[in-house]
Amino acid sequence: MRKSFYHYLMKHRQPTAKDDITRFANEAYDDHSFPKQSWDYDEISSYLEMNGSYLESMIIFDRAWDLYLIEEKG
Repeated sequence: MRKSFYHYLMKHRQPTAKDDITRFANEAYDDHSFPKQSWDYDEISSYLEMNGSYLESMIIFDRAWDLYLIEEKG
């Protein structure tokens, strides 16, 4: 069964942010409106563009998305 992007991202949560993706994961966890069941790039990207003020740059999302795709293929 395919994991949602959110489910994948939660693997990167840490008590202290070590890098941009960890910070993103920590903030997404606190964002109760994040599309948690989605695995659609456009849906999540649009959501973050409109509501992801905690995300410093969409490049961080794109890097996390690329890692998600690599893991899903494996």
